[in-house]
Amino acid sequence: MGDAHELPRPRVATGHLAERIGQPVCFVGRVEKIHPTGKFFVLSDGEGKHTTVELREPLDEEISGVLEVVGRVTNQATIMCMSYVQFREDKSPFDLELYNEALKIIHEFSEYFPFG
Repeated sequence: MGDAHELPRPRVATGHLAERIGQPVCFVGRVEKIHPTGKFFVLSDGEGKHTTVELREPLDEEISGVLEVVGRVTNQATIMCMSYVQFREDKSPFDLELYNEALKIIHEFSEYFPFG
């Protein structure tokens, strides 16, 4: 399997993870909880459902707010993180609910959005 950054990464919500086991994905969510070891954290999607994101190395920075995570879905329907980006929300907040609506359209009309 290729690197998750080299393959198409469909945008998904928590409800899509079980059907994407072993595949690279892009997930956007709000940080809900960070494990004390820094080896994983929990994000909530636009529907308020939670997803666990695993890290190969402990966090070396403080994270909060909305993150975009690129990684591969594990057998437990969690995400093994390859990279993440924090969204700046100092000027305007990111609307996860609206993002979730866009995801629904992308998945409903996948013939027009082949990489979701």
